[in-house]
Amino acid sequence: MRKLILTLTALFFIICSCTEDVDTSARYVFSEYTVASYLETHADYSQFVELMKLVPVSGRSKSSVYQLLTARGNYTCFALTNEAINKYLQDLVEEGLISEPSWDAFTDERKLDSIRKVIVLNTVIDGGDMESQRYTTSLITSIGNGKENAEFTLPNIYDHKLTVSKVSKNDTIYLDKECPLDPINCDIPAINGVIHKLHKVIAPKDESAARYIQNILDEKREGYLMFSKAIQACGLLDTLSKVRDEAYESLYQQQGDELDMKDYVSKGGGDMSATAGDPDAHAPEHRKYGFTFFAETDDFWQSQGIDPTAPDAVERLQDWIESNKMYLSDAGYQVNTDYRSPQNMLHQWLVYHILPMRIPANKLVYHCNELGHNYSPSSRFTLPVMEWYPVFDGGRLLKIYESAESDGIYLNSFPERNNGINEDGHEGYCDPEKRGVKVLTNSSMAVVTDIANACIYPIDKPLGYTDVVRDDLGKERIRFDLFALFPESITNGIRRADSPLGKWQHVFVSLYNRYQYFENMIILNEETHFIHYNGYNTAWANYCGDEDKAFGHFDIMFRLPPVPKRNTYEFRYKLLATAARGIVQVYFGKDPKNLPVAGIPINMTKDLHITFGEGATWADLTDVGRDEDEIIEIDHKLRNHGLMKASQHECELSNTTARAKSNCSRHIIVRQTLDPGDTYYVRFKSVQPDLTRPELYLDYFEYCPKEVYDSPEKPEDIW
Repeated sequence: MRKLILTLTALFFIICSCTEDVDTSARYVFSEYTVASYLETHADYSQFVELMKLVPVSGRSKSSVYQLLTARGNYTCFALTNEAINKYLQDLVEEGLISEPSWDAFTDERKLDSIRKVIVLNTVIDGGDMESQRYTTSLITSIGNGKENAEFTLPNIYDHKLTVSKVSKNDTIYLDKECPLDPINCDIPAINGVIHKLHKVIAPKDESAARYIQNILDEKREGYLMFSKAIQACGLLDTLSKVRDEAYESLYQQQGDELDMKDYVSKGGGDMSATAGDPDAHAPEHRKYGFTFFAETDDFWQSQGIDPTAPDAVERLQDWIESNKMYLSDAGYQVNTDYRSPQNMLHQWLVYHILPMRIPANKLVYHCNELGHNYSPSSRFTLPVMEWYPVFDGGRLLKIYESAESDGIYLNSFPERNNGINEDGHEGYCDPEKRGVKVLTNSSMAVVTDIANACIYPIDKPLGYTDVVRDDLGKERIRFDLFALFPESITNGIRRADSPLGKWQHVFVSLYNRYQYFENMIILNEETHFIHYNGYNTAWANYCGDEDKAFGHFDIMFRLPPVPKRNTYEFRYKLLATAARGIVQVYFGKDPKNLPVAGIPINMTKDLHITFGEGATWADLTDVGRDEDEIIEIDHKLRNHGLMKASQHECELSNTTARAKSNCSRHIIVRQTLDPGDTYYVRFKSVQPDLTRPELYLDYFEYCPKEVYDSPEKPEDIW
């Protein structure tokens, strides 16, 4: 009961996303039903309708949810039956919150209001001004390429993102794991939306990761008890209690759309990103904190002879880590009971299981425009896709991988791939010892809805940053999309937001000297306007389909992920040249206040053959009509000029890959020794006096070790 009361108290104080009062003059007067009028004509929804009339749309609105659903718009309503609401009231009786399943049983008005809000606000999604954003069953089942526990792009008006799963035996769609849609009474069209009958109340706990873990500890609840004890011992509970940045929340609530970039398209749009319907670039509504846990289950620890309920469980866990060599042998970790110390072995092992961002199951990797998949909204995967993220302590990388052949998502998987010039780029063979750790996203133990600031995924074997893992990471080219640098972009649903709504198409985050939204991005002057374009339904050869740009007399710097091991690396920048770009000087180094110049300025308007020079045409450089030896020779000549073709991995809708386009290229910014103990920065500064529309284009960067780019056995692959 104490847990439920705490949850309800927290829910009461949540400030819902800002929604203006409904303009009732804009209600429909046609003979067809609105969402509200349809529900009112059906007795099965009578309680739900009465509740909608009592619940305001938000804390800043006088309009009720019922009024909202009478107005113009594109709403998705998961309409609750009387039976579902009565069952929820009975659940509250069993929890000890009320004495009988009746609305009259509430003795505290605040708790009553909180319960009403939970019931009503979680059932409505506002699709804005686009009919395509009505969540039909077809759209729901396509979320995340059909993955289980996939998360909706748009939140409901309670600011909670629903997840979807499907039980194959009865083909029923479930929201948040356990709320079934009626398979017959669904996709009911209304003038202003679509209606689905729902047979269970959506009531996520929405508690912090710290509270969730503390409840496990208090109740000695098995499943993740060992993992929870380790988190407590390492002193991470306070950090995991952060849900959102209240300073940004206050800034947004006070200034709202004043933070937007007005009429961005005419000011800074110069290519396909300017064709989006909304002319403005919008500031994010929130800056939430997030975490992703990859956790061994208690069943695993029991199989290793460790009882998670035992008083000495944490000590025995550290002994297990040491005896199984789940650590770097040369790191000098301390084996003692000072678990809070970053030098402690248990501490280092634990934080390697945590990413500082909340990643839903369908966004652990991004299937988008890799060759063959080609923007297909299906689970028909083709080329391998992967991400490399710094873990919680920032000093080590964790690789997340999926391919058509892998049968799921894996951590630190290192298969052999068919990467030759005349091969298909697919995974060929994987030594079982190199397959890595499987993420069990479909497991009933995956926690994807109840924690406001985290997801927990069980894994099929223990995870550790060992000598072997470090060395394997150090032997491969590491490519990271710019927005993979920003945990905030993933946690707040900005990266790869699969929606055409203006608030996601152009995201504006430039708040020079006022607020730093992305911790790893530093805007160095007030003339820099940074825009993220999510590229939804824009078929171009950008990595993961999106792109970023700055315009004005830009000067911008990024903090980069660590390298896996000390080595000589090339650091590369991918360019898609257009007439809208400018000329940029790049800087690279360790001291952010005094970065060395890296090479000569790059003219971002020039295609690869023009930058290469020597009177070359694209026909002189293209792979078309050439054998392998000729292609290798051309690539060698380009590298002598610090240039490379773009990759064969991503493509346009026509299956034209970035490598096949003359305006796509990679620039080798530096070639030097990099150390995993150092932090590196890259800076892009405009050197063009004409400030009309000189954009900085940003897509992805690469670290490539010498063993790859200068291999004596085979040239670097084209993928």
